[in-house]
Amino acid sequence: MKIRVFIGILFLLLQVGSIVYARFIPERFFCWAPYDTHVKFEVFVTIDGKTLSPEDTEARYNYKMRGWEQRSIDNIFSLISQYERTYGKADNAQVLMTYAVNGHEEKEWRFSHE
Repeated sequence: MKIRVFIGILFLLLQVGSIVYARFIPERFFCWAPYDTHVKFEVFVTIDGKTLSPEDTEARYNYKMRGWEQRSIDNIFSLISQYERTYGKADNAQVLMTYAVNGHEEKEWRFSHE
């Protein structure tokens, strides 16, 4: 019986630790309330001087590339960065995202190939 109690307490402590950790990272995948921001955004991709259409951009990343996002904008930064560092590495794409968090001033983010 003691081992079951130990495993139960360890399991709960790991969950609490994960939640605390998630509150201090930008992606916030495992937070209890990950939908605490609303982001309006649009992504523009240029390859070899040609700007991709919104449909082509969505097909490239397999995710919507304009509209509203209820999670942290860092999730989309991560999705684009991962694609560009792997599958899209040879394309040398120029990626620009314009976004506004919770109705505040619009900002720009650019993917860096470094």
